[in-house]
Amino acid sequence: MLYARVDGTVVSTISHPSMRGRRTVICQPLDADGNDEGEPVLAVDPHGAGLHQRVILSTDGSSTRVLVGDPDSPLRNLIIGIADR
Repeated sequence: MLYARVDGTVVSTISHPSMRGRRTVICQPLDADGNDEGEPVLAVDPHGAGLHQRVILSTDGSSTRVLVGDPDSPLRNLIIGIADR
């Protein structure tokens, strides 16, 4: 799991079938102090997190593939919660 900040949304005219109709966001992983850590990642957002909200990501690709119903989906990261301050 990762603690991250939502930095934007992904818009695409062509995508893998498992991504159609799903909101995908750009998330910046954060360290324990809230500082940027590493490179941004893409994540499926079933909760509707807003821009700059802090979220908890699951990096377990199998749970994301179950959510989208496609065992061959390239999706890996999934927002599993929005963090309160």
